[in-house]
Amino acid sequence: MTVPFLDLLAGYEELRPEIDDAIARTLESGIYIGGPEVEAFETEFAAYTQAEHCVAVGNGLDALTLALRASGVGDGDEVIVPAHTFIATWLSVSSLRAIVVPVEPCPETMNIDPDRVETAITEKTKAIVPVHLYGQPASIESIREVAGRYGVCVLEDAAQAHGAVSDGVRIGSQGHAVAWSFYPGKNLGAFGDGGAITTNDRRLADNVRKLRNYGSQRKYEHELSGVNSRLDPIQAAVLRVKLRFLDEWNERRAKVADSYLKGLVDLPLTLPVVRSGCEPVWHLFAVRHSGRDGFVDRLRQEGVQTLVHYPTPCHKQTAFSGRCWPRLPVTEKMCRSLVSLPIGPHMSDEQVVAVVNAVRKVA
Repeated sequence: MTVPFLDLLAGYEELRPEIDDAIARTLESGIYIGGPEVEAFETEFAAYTQAEHCVAVGNGLDALTLALRASGVGDGDEVIVPAHTFIATWLSVSSLRAIVVPVEPCPETMNIDPDRVETAITEKTKAIVPVHLYGQPASIESIREVAGRYGVCVLEDAAQAHGAVSDGVRIGSQGHAVAWSFYPGKNLGAFGDGGAITTNDRRLADNVRKLRNYGSQRKYEHELSGVNSRLDPIQAAVLRVKLRFLDEWNERRAKVADSYLKGLVDLPLTLPVVRSGCEPVWHLFAVRHSGRDGFVDRLRQEGVQTLVHYPTPCHKQTAFSGRCWPRLPVTEKMCRSLVSLPIGPHMSDEQVVAVVNAVRKVA
């Protein structure tokens, strides 16, 4: 049996009638920028995340960048970010000429270590950007407590955490702002790029609405030096359909993860650790193996497709080669050993068993 890493087509096939109707409705409306579909999605996603405001934008990177910019982050400000994350977190900071301050992750959860966050704060610190990596909520309550004592804002990167819960509260409404991505492979994915910011801060939401639309709230009146970053109505219509099924699809992912956690316990692998009080949404199921490359090759021979997130840490990317970075041994060790097993809401029981058997055979 061949097991793909993620079957995106299966998601469309399951919801084909609803999605086709939503797209046709949008095309027949004659409104292709903004309009009722985008507004309805913003209202529905705000309600889902228990936030007062949702502002849809063109992609997840823009969501991060515009949230930072609307919060006043700019040239020379320091922004604390995870050392271990997708590079978009870092790029959002550097694009504003702010200073990236990386903080190592907890070895167990792989999310930013809250104990290290406080030691990284200086008088120049403007914001902290915790990432809910792989769908596992970061220690956001501890980070908010530290940020509150120093008067620093918290902007969460929830690109991989649609529906995740931390201490009984769904991710999306507790930070100063929360940035989302709707890249097709996400738990809530569009049929192209898309993003959003949720917040309880009306002023921030209004600023982002201007920034995403050329700095304008009224046509030909430009209050800010903005950009063009707007979620298009077709993607909004698709997301509205998928949002109704998000919790069910997350439950399916959780069942796959539970099978892995039970079936792979006695192997030379480091399995994901779920922090107490959290309900992850299992965007990825990332394990660690000391002989990662050979492990990946052997699984491929068994018909199991895997992916590596992320093989080169941000501080070693050419894009960030112009600065002398601190030693980040925890991050570098993770990047040498992490591999993501197949997981998704459309995996069959037979595919899950096949992955468990293959891993047990080659690990």
